[in-house]
Amino acid sequence: MDLLLSSLAIIGRPDVILALLVGSIGGVVVGSMPGVGAAVAIAIMLPATFSLEPIVGLTALLGIYGSSMFGGAIPAILINTPGTPVNALTTYDGFPMTKRGEGRRALSLAYSASFFGGIFSILCLMLMAPLLAEVAPMFGAREIFLAALLGIVLVVLTHRGQILSAAMLAGFGIFLATVGLEPTAYTQRFTFGATWLTSGIDLIVVVIGLFALSQAFLLLTGRDASHKMPPVSGRFLQGLAELFRYKRIAAFASSCGVVCGMIPGVGEFMSQFLSYSYAQRTSKTPELFGKGNPEGIVASEAANNSVPAAAMVPLLALGIPGEELTAMMLAVFYVHNVIPGPQLFAGQMDFVLALYIALLLLNVLVIVFLMFSTNLLMQVMRIPHRFLGMMILTFSLIGVYSLRNSLTDCAVAAAIGVFGFILKRLELPTSPIILGMVLGGLMEDKLRTAMARVKTPWDFIDRPIAFILFCMLVLVIGLHIWATVRARRAAERGSEDAVNV
Repeated sequence: MDLLLSSLAIIGRPDVILALLVGSIGGVVVGSMPGVGAAVAIAIMLPATFSLEPIVGLTALLGIYGSSMFGGAIPAILINTPGTPVNALTTYDGFPMTKRGEGRRALSLAYSASFFGGIFSILCLMLMAPLLAEVAPMFGAREIFLAALLGIVLVVLTHRGQILSAAMLAGFGIFLATVGLEPTAYTQRFTFGATWLTSGIDLIVVVIGLFALSQAFLLLTGRDASHKMPPVSGRFLQGLAELFRYKRIAAFASSCGVVCGMIPGVGEFMSQFLSYSYAQRTSKTPELFGKGNPEGIVASEAANNSVPAAAMVPLLALGIPGEELTAMMLAVFYVHNVIPGPQLFAGQMDFVLALYIALLLLNVLVIVFLMFSTNLLMQVMRIPHRFLGMMILTFSLIGVYSLRNSLTDCAVAAAIGVFGFILKRLELPTSPIILGMVLGGLMEDKLRTAMARVKTPWDFIDRPIAFILFCMLVLVIGLHIWATVRARRAAERGSEDAVNV
């Protein structure tokens, strides 16, 4: 009870409540703008949060992270254009319902499923908090190194069809983390005599360049899209009642989101795929999926909105981000010298619980806001893309310059922005770079610490958790190799059968 009261005291401060309001409502607005998304908004907001207290800055970023998917469902359902990438699956059944004149019903179900998924995951994790507080101190340097390595492997393997590209980009991110002074002997690495590289390449500069500036270039070089908004009228509260008809699917999808969110590198897309497949397989009308089945909307939205709270578990317990958005939040911890990991759970459990309460309040604020402002948010989609691109470009460069009052940082961010723009045009992933940069530095630090006590290779995995993580690493790589070989053999058999015919 004392822990809960302490957490409520932290979250009840006026500045924290204001940050939560700004973040949650701002996230919905940003999510409803196709072509912007949470990653861009968080990248722009990062420099501003450095002057705030950790709880205030993190609450604002959590608000954007957790609410953007709510807003992303609006364009996905009404104009077949997902506001955020994770709302892409919502278009399959949401837009066909809009074409049938059921846009209000589709939006209402999306809001309700998102709210259910968010609340479900937060309650699950709040109940798990005492267990996490006991398990987290069992992770030493070896365990955190292996967990980070597993995270990078999972990030690479989840990019099916682009595994080689994802691996190379993750390696590039790890390389960026090594530039500058080596932290132990203070020798220069990859500076090539350039004094501006001595302090290394700042993570925030890379984040803003890779996500915000690259998206600005993409919007500025594209055409302004004109969207015709279908009329939406009626009461959105009806979806809360209708959701009970699909409570089995909502519960399964939310559970998938919780499990997938806690595994680094998996996240929303895998949880959506699993829940959508389950909903279609167990439905009485599977043939209607992709043609406007409400079950598809429930499965998609409940799954993706249950991930944010779960994704905070590896971040807070081990200091390991699961994807690019939590990697950005990790920068806020580092700036304020609050190091996520076992010590955070052991010594600042009220801080951790306060973040979960903030997520709980965020879902309530967003659902209330959406019930009365959907038609207003629809007008946001009319903003010209080039105007958005210029605004993103301006605020991004201001944010980069404000970090260290350095034009060199602006030039580096612009160069990385051009690189990110090329990657996006080639449809290559950008998140492995950020995760490689964050996890690469963490792995180097933990490996150096662990090797001081390791004499043989077996010593590295002679503890239970380290051994389990090592087995998981071998299993994941082995299963991927087996699946690749199996798919190749199946393709060869198919081509042989075609030749015989």
